[in-house]
Amino acid sequence: MLMAHPTVLRNLVERYETLRAAVETDDPTDPETKTQLRDTAYTLCVSTGTREIGSALATAREHIAARPHLAHAAAADADRLAQAPAA
Repeated sequence: MLMAHPTVLRNLVERYETLRAAVETDDPTDPETKTQLRDTAYTLCVSTGTREIGSALATAREHIAARPHLAHAAAADADRLAQAPAA
């Protein structure tokens, strides 16, 4: 089975957790935040080949933990690109 890159999964997990916290603590009736949370959960499930968000989060975390060098290297590359002077 194909699996998303660890950096993509890390970003999705972080986004899901941020949105879930917002729904639980901010305005839980905000339809935009709920839609983003639902979309992110769906993307996590598709990216991990699972059908439930709990399984998707567990699978994503396992994949990230098994390949920490990939997730950290890609994040470092992104930081370097963001700091590079414009051409």
